[in-house]
Amino acid sequence: MITQPKSKRFNQHILTKYQIYNSIFTTLPFDNISNTGVLMPLLNKVCEAGFKNGQTPKEIIGTFFNKYQENPTEKEEIDLLFKFIQYIERQVVLFDAIEDAAFPIIHNMDGKGTLRNTKEEAFAQNKKQALQRYLEAFKVKIVLTAHPTQFYPGTVLGIITDLTKAIEENDLINIKKILAQLGITPFLKDEKPTPLDEAINLIWYLENVFYYSASNIYNYIESNIYGKNEVDNEFVSLGFWPGGDRDGNPFVTTEITLTVAKKLRQAVLKNYYRDLRRLRRKLTFKNVAETVIQLENKIYQSFVNPNKEVISLDTFLSQLLEIKSLLINNYQSLYLTEVKDLIHKVRLFGFYFATLDIRQDSRIHHQVFTQIVKGTLKENITIFPNNYLELSENEQIKILSHVNGKINPTDFSDEMTVKTLGSIKALKQIQKTNGEKGANRYIISNNQSALNVMEVYAMLKLTAFEKDLTVDIVPLFETIDDLENADQIMEQLYTNITYKKHLLNRNNKQTIMLGFSDGTKDGGYLMANWSIFKAKEKLTEISRKHNIKVVFFDGRGGPPARGGGKTHQFYASLGPSIENKEVQLTVQGQTISSNFGTTESSQYNLEQLISSGVSNEFFDSAKNKLSEDQKYILNDLSETSYKAYQDFKSHPKFLPYLEQMSTLKYYAKTNIGSRPSKRSNSKELDFADLRAIPFVGSWSQLKQNVPGFYGVGTALQKYETAGEFDKVISLYNNSKFFKSLIDNSMMSMKKSFFELTRYMEKNEEFGDFWTLIYEEFLNAKRLTLKLANLTELMQNYPIGKASIEVRESIVLPLLTIQQYALNKVHEINQQEKPNKKALEVYEKIITRSLFGNINASRNSA
Repeated sequence: MITQPKSKRFNQHILTKYQIYNSIFTTLPFDNISNTGVLMPLLNKVCEAGFKNGQTPKEIIGTFFNKYQENPTEKEEIDLLFKFIQYIERQVVLFDAIEDAAFPIIHNMDGKGTLRNTKEEAFAQNKKQALQRYLEAFKVKIVLTAHPTQFYPGTVLGIITDLTKAIEENDLINIKKILAQLGITPFLKDEKPTPLDEAINLIWYLENVFYYSASNIYNYIESNIYGKNEVDNEFVSLGFWPGGDRDGNPFVTTEITLTVAKKLRQAVLKNYYRDLRRLRRKLTFKNVAETVIQLENKIYQSFVNPNKEVISLDTFLSQLLEIKSLLINNYQSLYLTEVKDLIHKVRLFGFYFATLDIRQDSRIHHQVFTQIVKGTLKENITIFPNNYLELSENEQIKILSHVNGKINPTDFSDEMTVKTLGSIKALKQIQKTNGEKGANRYIISNNQSALNVMEVYAMLKLTAFEKDLTVDIVPLFETIDDLENADQIMEQLYTNITYKKHLLNRNNKQTIMLGFSDGTKDGGYLMANWSIFKAKEKLTEISRKHNIKVVFFDGRGGPPARGGGKTHQFYASLGPSIENKEVQLTVQGQTISSNFGTTESSQYNLEQLISSGVSNEFFDSAKNKLSEDQKYILNDLSETSYKAYQDFKSHPKFLPYLEQMSTLKYYAKTNIGSRPSKRSNSKELDFADLRAIPFVGSWSQLKQNVPGFYGVGTALQKYETAGEFDKVISLYNNSKFFKSLIDNSMMSMKKSFFELTRYMEKNEEFGDFWTLIYEEFLNAKRLTLKLANLTELMQNYPIGKASIEVRESIVLPLLTIQQYALNKVHEINQQEKPNKKALEVYEKIITRSLFGNINASRNSA
């Protein structure tokens, strides 16, 4: 059977189906406006023609109402605009479901980057044993975060799942019913979700997707790469931040942390119970049936009595292994595959499902630690010397290395101190109920010194882990300066006898987190990625020098500006100078639903990540090693782009532009996440306090995507002007790392549409600033196309390009409405006596318009 080209498969299975099912929307119940579906294509055409002819969003909306509505009142216009927003939100859901349904058709599930392809390539090169040895230690860890980049409530996620299944089965009757359900299901959240709400939403993916995709991978590797031999490695593990991530989120409490851990335990027990119920119907043999029934009852009792240990994990696993042995020896291995599948799941997820990480900012830790020192000194508790707070950092580290004593959260009155110490108590408690892997990492955001790490070490020891510290302390380096100094900080820790002993007790392994989001916000796209690459090289070198196994944990968001994009290509490009025995990264928001929303897409993307490590180790290691000349060019490009980005950030109109011309201030009003959009409560916009998500997201809503390309054009132009562009062409063609950076930057530019905001060019205050951004965009676009020898952005990724084009077309009217409303707000605010009621209405339109655009982009924030 001849397989059609990807572009034809996309047109047949996605675009055509979208056009057919989209027509059903004309019958959806939209509060007595039956013609919304009829008017929507007309508005779309007016927008396309309007921007082509240089009209402003205000002129385009005016043209639409003049042409297709007979003398509407302002209220009628506003009502229709809200209906259009609702309609587009549901069009995006439909397109999501169609793409999800077509995933295994569009993507070659046995092609390049899959485990089958990797196995065949390794076996063909007589590297079977080498591959087996490598996989015995290699892992991929996906950490689900609650960062607010997902606007779908749980009810809508359920509808997407049902709709995807109906589309897969071409069940038109059911599709109509589900679309009707979608039409009258609210998308808005009246109140901000709590951290517990966020956790429950993400646990859905654990129960319904990762539980199956991770075990499928385990099953395939054991059966097809190791044959009959068992392997002592789970290959895939999961992490979890909702309920444990305290950084900038005052709503995460000790009680919520404990409740989330309980929910995770109950979720995995529920899945085990379901599997045991299915096995009970099959394993009806003597000496087997009785054991299955007993296990089923015990797992059920463990679920309904969460505070009581009915069966230990070791006992559960050993009895499953006993059943496996009986099937092999006595029953011709009947249903052995099903039993092995459950065994693998238990090894993957234990009684915890995903490791709940605790995270807090180093500056908060320092404040808390100061309170601890003052409090203990006041009570004459001799843990610290009287002059501790006046000592140098090195002297304080020396004292913390030998700290001894006991403190309790209840000993202190300061709220943050109580919460911080309470979270440490929670770690200990979770380890007792869910097992050590249930919560065994403490992440320090904004880590700037060895003292930051030792303060957390001391708090852990003093509060709950006096004897055995069964927690990994994970420093997170984020800013360009912190990345530059990271190796010196870790060298100081590696040479500290106490910390070295702690690492020895943790299998001589140190996890280090690197923040792509804040790095890009701080230093621009090229500099952030190059700084992280250099930091990893230096950290690898210093860790190997001290015989420490270093694991890099990448804090990535959805878009290239936050470390997203084609992530597996990035990991396949790192070369031998960077440790790669594990791939760990955060996924969030739409990145979870788009890359891991179904079993098929989850398994495919997990396999791509596993294969990226294998590829980097076996097939491309020598090719991926950067030469000194290549490093020089990369460094020069990064420094040039960094200066351009710093000049841009220093522009007097930079912050005013974001405040007045973007949707930045409306992010906090969306009720999509429990965490505030900035770290401080100040009314003034402070760039340092601004979180990366609203920062990157605001540029995305403007369709300018500055963080993904700014400085790239300036850097490349330096080589073009010097007549040395052939050097960067050679770098692009011979360095997978540089190629992945440029390709991802092109994705950011593909999602940009400056015609939307061209009217700003004539703005008296911000016209020159808009032009500055636009000229850098044109420069970056021209030179990246020249570099890659392409005529269109993403021309070499036809499926991704086609998907973006459809999605951008769907939300074009939505973005036009958003800009129209922003203009109305500006006009009202300039009036001598602003109409507060009108202002409220148009601000509501702006806030509401954020939802569909974020969801359509799938990796925009």
